[in-house]
Amino acid sequence: MSDKQTRTILYVEDNPENRLLVRRILQAEGYQVIEAEHAHQALKIIEGLHPDLVLMDINMPDMDGFTLTAKFKEMPHLKDVPIVALTANVMRGDKERTLDAGCDGYIQKPIDVDALPLQLAAYLKHNGQ
Repeated sequence: MSDKQTRTILYVEDNPENRLLVRRILQAEGYQVIEAEHAHQALKIIEGLHPDLVLMDINMPDMDGFTLTAKFKEMPHLKDVPIVALTANVMRGDKERTLDAGCDGYIQKPIDVDALPLQLAAYLKHNGQ
């Protein structure tokens, strides 16, 4: 069994097509993917979950990813869990704003299906996992 098969990623994303694509990519790499369709659902899921990494959409209808990231960072069991923004916000300053909001990383959409697993592995490795 590879090291990645024990890794759990929480993916918070309101777009079903994006969730399907990312889930397929990550499951093919051996990750367990837990999905939340919106921020409030993510808050309920995270109560009983200690993921290895969180993928966070920034533009969601009920609560933006900046606010949700701040809430996650306040939770003791998530303080060392990397939160990586997966976002269509690609204007000048968006990456900096995302990192300033507490995200540990930034990946822009549309995603590169070949690069995504490598990018996430780097965040996990950087976090000592």
